[in-house]
Amino acid sequence: MTSRNKATLIGFIAILLWSSIVATLKIVTENFGAVGGLALIYSLAAILLFFIIGPTKLRELPRRYLIWGSLLFVLYELCFSLSIALSNSDQQAIEVSMLNYLWPTLTILAAVFFNNQKTNLLIIPGAILPLIGIVWVLNGDHSLNLWMMLENISDNPLSYALALIGAFIWAAYCMVTIKCAKGKNGITLFFFLTALVLWIKYLLLGENTMIFNAAGIIYLILSASAIGFGYAAWNFGVLYGNITVLAGASYFIPVLSASISALLLKTSLSFSFWQGTAMVCLGAILCWLATRDTKPRIKKIQ
Repeated sequence: MTSRNKATLIGFIAILLWSSIVATLKIVTENFGAVGGLALIYSLAAILLFFIIGPTKLRELPRRYLIWGSLLFVLYELCFSLSIALSNSDQQAIEVSMLNYLWPTLTILAAVFFNNQKTNLLIIPGAILPLIGIVWVLNGDHSLNLWMMLENISDNPLSYALALIGAFIWAAYCMVTIKCAKGKNGITLFFFLTALVLWIKYLLLGENTMIFNAAGIIYLILSASAIGFGYAAWNFGVLYGNITVLAGASYFIPVLSASISALLLKTSLSFSFWQGTAMVCLGAILCWLATRDTKPRIKKIQ
């Protein structure tokens, strides 16, 4: 097995770990509050990364990667985590997470348009099917109806908007990492920055919502471990593996995530929900077929 294939395999581990994040994150924020719970999660995850990867050597990071990578990473984490934490119910948390899972589609499209990734016509249905699947999920138990979808979103527009914005931001972060990182890894620094922003927000809001109990602490450790180890594996895979293969494989996160979330949150998901996730997975297969025999050519930054 080549070093590139090993790095890609490590990236797959991240996909498995990320599939548990939605459920554990929701449970933690229910125990410790939306912002306080997230601050605890990212603080613990940052500490784990400090010992797994080590401290970030600022002098070795390319300036563009340091600036844009930090900004995009922190913004994404805030969008994603708050979209889940601020959801009105466990079922809505799962629905909101589906919007976030548009980022693999956006990442592959960005690789095609900006990195000269060769592909074929299968990329078109591969990119469209996940979008249809998301619409199907947001319609709930109703038949395909734009009005019903908008009414569902209007129940908590902030959560849905944050998840959608986060999908675009993460796709941009992936491209920045490929173009600007030059093999360097700033993930530990990025996590500490995210935790710092969350603690500042927590103090400014004057929240006093933390209730420590055994169950909350266990899920806090599980959530932080899934995020910390997951990002360590993903960042390594993005830097040294096949980003197109990883992005395509990540289409399967919705099914794994929804299954784990439904189990941990004790939530029953409708048949139409699973139809939507099936469309997302079919899109993943088509995208993989469209790009599996091609290699991305990264444009040089002047």
